[in-house]
Amino acid sequence: MSEADGDETDVRRAVVLDYLAHGLSEDDRPQYAKSPAGYAVGIADFQLYQVAFDEDERLTIGSEVVVEPPSERDVVTEAHRVEYDDFSSGAQSELEYVVADLVEDNEQRFVDFYNNAQPITLRLHQLNLLPGIGKKLRNGILDERKRKPFESFEELSERVSGLHEPDQILVDRILEELRDDDLKYQTFVGRREQQHDQS
Repeated sequence: MSEADGDETDVRRAVVLDYLAHGLSEDDRPQYAKSPAGYAVGIADFQLYQVAFDEDERLTIGSEVVVEPPSERDVVTEAHRVEYDDFSSGAQSELEYVVADLVEDNEQRFVDFYNNAQPITLRLHQLNLLPGIGKKLRNGILDERKRKPFESFEELSERVSGLHEPDQILVDRILEELRDDDLKYQTFVGRREQQHDQS
């Protein structure tokens, strides 16, 4: 499915982080009435979901599923947004690996964050929200991107002195936004709409 098709119907896809064949433990219904359930993270906006699956499907962790709209779902029968604290311990432990994979798989989108990040206030820049990026590194990134936009994480590391693992820095920020829902600035989580405006 091409990106253009996805935009027309606004299909939201997610990656399965935990698959519970016997349903959720807090579901009080008898076992025969429970459907397989699990947890997933949105691919475009990192929204967290609790999902119920079609009983005839066997899914594995890492499977991609459609969560929205209901008319486009194939194996998911229900999907509800949840907070990080609602996740099973299995889903929480998988989250970091899946977020890292999503950042790697969508490298250009995340490299473009370094290319396009803007000031938030007179004293605070979007780049400063990233763990370990202070004034010196921020200025290094801004100076280098004026010369020429970055094309890869590797190029970012090579051109900006002291910037090691720019992809992991983004993963750490995304996880911070997912774990702490009181953060004043959400740069990546739930910001799907803005991504479309910029592309």
